[in-house]
Amino acid sequence: MKRWIIFAMVVTLEVAALVWSERHPVEVRVAPAALLYFIADSEWELSRLPMAATRLSDQEEIDIGNQMAANTYLDRAGPGLTPEQKQQNQVVEDYVNRVGAKVAARAHRKLPYKFHYVANMGFVNAFALPGGHVYIGAGLIALMDSEDELAAILGHEIEHIDHYHCAERVQTEQRLRRIPLGELALIPAVVFEAGYNKDQELEADREGTQLAVWAGYSPLGAERMFETFDRLYQEYVRRAKSPEEELSRVAIQTIEGYFRSHPAPSERIEQIRKLIADQHWDLKPERDLEVAYIYWTEHAQQTYEAGHYQEAAGWAKRSLGVKPDLPAALLALGNAQFAQANFSQAASAFGKVLEKTPDDDELVAIYADALAARHTPAQSLQEFEAMLAKHSGLRWRLAAGVELGGLTLAARGEAASEAVLAPLKAGPNADLPPELRGRLGWWYYRTGKVDRAAELLTGAVQEFPTDTKMQLQLGWALVEQHNLESAIQRFETVSTRYSSSEHASPNQRRRLFNERRMGLAVAEWQAQQFDRAVGEFAGASFSQPEWLNPQWVAAVYSPRVAKSIEELKAEQKKRHAIPPARLGTGGGQPRITIEK
Repeated sequence: MKRWIIFAMVVTLEVAALVWSERHPVEVRVAPAALLYFIADSEWELSRLPMAATRLSDQEEIDIGNQMAANTYLDRAGPGLTPEQKQQNQVVEDYVNRVGAKVAARAHRKLPYKFHYVANMGFVNAFALPGGHVYIGAGLIALMDSEDELAAILGHEIEHIDHYHCAERVQTEQRLRRIPLGELALIPAVVFEAGYNKDQELEADREGTQLAVWAGYSPLGAERMFETFDRLYQEYVRRAKSPEEELSRVAIQTIEGYFRSHPAPSERIEQIRKLIADQHWDLKPERDLEVAYIYWTEHAQQTYEAGHYQEAAGWAKRSLGVKPDLPAALLALGNAQFAQANFSQAASAFGKVLEKTPDDDELVAIYADALAARHTPAQSLQEFEAMLAKHSGLRWRLAAGVELGGLTLAARGEAASEAVLAPLKAGPNADLPPELRGRLGWWYYRTGKVDRAAELLTGAVQEFPTDTKMQLQLGWALVEQHNLESAIQRFETVSTRYSSSEHASPNQRRRLFNERRMGLAVAEWQAQQFDRAVGEFAGASFSQPEWLNPQWVAAVYSPRVAKSIEELKAEQKKRHAIPPARLGTGGGQPRITIEK
């Protein structure tokens, strides 16, 4: 008899699940995954029946959540963070905790709520663990404009804890996977990132918005956050649009997963608007997101790397309007201005960064490059000397001395430059390290003294063959000597896998790769290998638009290189006007692939 009762209950619940699913349609892609989702939901509903009677106590839930949090890998930003990045991450974490504590104070269950910041722009999500731990990703905060939006999202996650959604998920996992009670803490965090059923998500939306309003926030924050979700849903899920310069592939996959496990944004917006009307909430103005400048700076860097230099400068200026001396924003602004051939503005931005970090040899070189690119040798030398005078210790650093020698070479000639460099060579080794001799060789290239440039760069490369930048610079010197066969061989064989910087960023490697391709294009063009040259030129200039800016090219490379690039640009334009069938084979096809 008992078996028949259980059987009847199971059948009844399955029928109820079918009826419920008909009345609550969820928009998903046509795929086998839809069936799996249905089965998972049915299992969840079946297992939920006795949970109220066997619910974990608050202390059990807190203990399990604390153990889960201890096992959760939080540092998703990766290694190699600068002190400034670590400090900014702490600023955001403190801010999230402050806002979260304010919202959590209104929760029904008085649990020890704790808030964690996942410093990864690819993590466009938030989730909660049982017992009070709430996590939010950098990629999600970057979509916000107001503190009220942040409060609404944190309130939503708090309510998943407050209404036992997280605790029930633990019990569901325990029963479906037959996990012993003592091993529940080993349930991975991804189980909680996946979201809950539609009713629970909508409940968390309602109750979370209510918490935020009670804490003094505007309900418009929740509405605008869901409007943002709706825009992302339309762009990246329904239309399968994925522009890499806007969101990384990881971020897009996160968004797609988020929308598969949450109600349609349009439905969430409709619910919030109805709630606002029913509750007669005060539509007070939203308050600014205090940490927005951090994400504006990140946008500036991303848009710069995508080749949208004017937009990058705009984001950087917006950030600097809040934090005028923020080094990362100043650096992004300087890079964007340099790429647009606005060299005076670039030098000003780099100089301000250098004021804060005068011991950064790479930054000293970048600042000197921006000064030299203006083609005002005497003024550039004067400004660099003024910078050295402000930081007495900087003058005696070898790297700064080489930059001073290079600017002196451009302004006063070789004899004056040698006089500046003489004290630097008076050490035990009686010479400069190879990387600095290579840097000095590039200064000789830029002042038209090509034979001396090739001599210095050749010696430096022999001692330091893994420095990609010097290898490429030697290639340019060989082009200037019209030693085209050697130049082509140099550009073809140099590896972009290495660089003088031990922690070269993907953007730095990409730029080295593009310089390698443009070096091949120019050398092959001058060697009358026209089809191959145009192919390399097309790839490099598409990926790095400043190669199409004659002011930028003329400021960095020789007149011979600038002339060849203008000829390549004209040839490419002419070929685009000819039907493809009339072009020679392989005209626009790149011959090399980027090394990762």
